[in-house]
Amino acid sequence: MKRYVDMADISDGRYYSSGDMVKAGCSGCGSCCRGMGKSIILDPLDIFRLVTRLGCTFEELMKDKIELNVVDGIILPNLKMTETSDCCAFLDGQNRCAVHDFRPGICRLFPLGRYYEQENFKYFLQVHECKNSHPTKVKIRKWLEEPELRRQEAYICRWHYFLKDIQERLDAKNDDGLRRQVSLYILQKFYMEAFPADGDFYELFETRAEEAERVLHSIMMQ
Repeated sequence: MKRYVDMADISDGRYYSSGDMVKAGCSGCGSCCRGMGKSIILDPLDIFRLVTRLGCTFEELMKDKIELNVVDGIILPNLKMTETSDCCAFLDGQNRCAVHDFRPGICRLFPLGRYYEQENFKYFLQVHECKNSHPTKVKIRKWLEEPELRRQEAYICRWHYFLKDIQERLDAKNDDGLRRQVSLYILQKFYMEAFPADGDFYELFETRAEEAERVLHSIMMQ
């Protein structure tokens, strides 16, 4: 999701790598799990982890845990807030995340964000978002709790710039029918068509991304 903000207004003015230390911590207040609207966008790895660990399908998640919305011109899934308490559907009665071990990347990242440039990204610390008034210093790598962080970071870049390229090409075409066709293809290819649970997600994703680039190039050249 594109954000048009001044970094000086939302961060401490620094950019970080995964080996750097930042002040972050969780007091268990649950504030970051409430009132988030449609902002917790899910990438293919998020869905892969959810369906694999919960033993469900994408369609079953759509019943009450996730929903679809247009993000920068492309239809993508996001975590759904409950109608009654406006909290994440995975927040349990004890104010704890029921999927914490395999929580989505944006949840894992918070209160950090990513700043993309030159086909890569850096981390930054959002200084006004977390309600914890006494954060402690922690290494970003430890905070993220990603078992294969380098591969995950490479995947995040690949997915971001894949979508960015598609979005720019769709904007240039300015064709609502084509935009819908491309969106539905991406939704089917990367979300609804499950990645095998016993496979290497990152390798499988790259294979699909390469195929999708060929197919979408053909579609948008017509």
